[in-house]
Amino acid sequence: MWQNAVKNHEAKMKKAVEATAGEFLRLRTGRANPTLLDTVRVEYYGSLAPLKQLATISAPEPRMMVIQPFDVSAVAAIGQAIQAADLGLTPIVEGKMIRVPVPALSKERREDLVKVVKKVAEDGRVSIRNARREGNEEIKKLQADKKITEDERKKAEDMIQKITDAQSKAIDDLAAAKEKELMTV
Repeated sequence: MWQNAVKNHEAKMKKAVEATAGEFLRLRTGRANPTLLDTVRVEYYGSLAPLKQLATISAPEPRMMVIQPFDVSAVAAIGQAIQAADLGLTPIVEGKMIRVPVPALSKERREDLVKVVKKVAEDGRVSIRNARREGNEEIKKLQADKKITEDERKKAEDMIQKITDAQSKAIDDLAAAKEKELMTV
């Protein structure tokens, strides 16, 4: 019974790590990466659609992305959407495709992005701690309802703490790798 509670909260913690990793992918590092454009929404036939549903995005060079729309009539709208997304990218429309050069980052911008990495990592750790708190409350409730013994409660809390430590370390490792990537010129 308490094992299910531990597994549920472990899954929540893993989702927090995955979400944090996803946020790190969206941070621009000065290298072309199609995930930079994940947040771009394009107005297409009266509704907003994610860019990746309307085109193929590739990074053939370290500082260049190429976007090839499935529908050639969407080229102009995609270019405008990238410009409006405020990503610091300037698309170049070339007939049936769009080139997006990725400029190098200045030292100041790199330092600002490291601060963002630290904030995102802390948000991830807070999510993990919240899952730990919820798990411990659920375990205590099971003991209060006489569904588990005190020894089982202690064992479950120890397991939740070990999982919390492991997931927090995973976020720390992701953050350290992203900081290193950002500061590498």
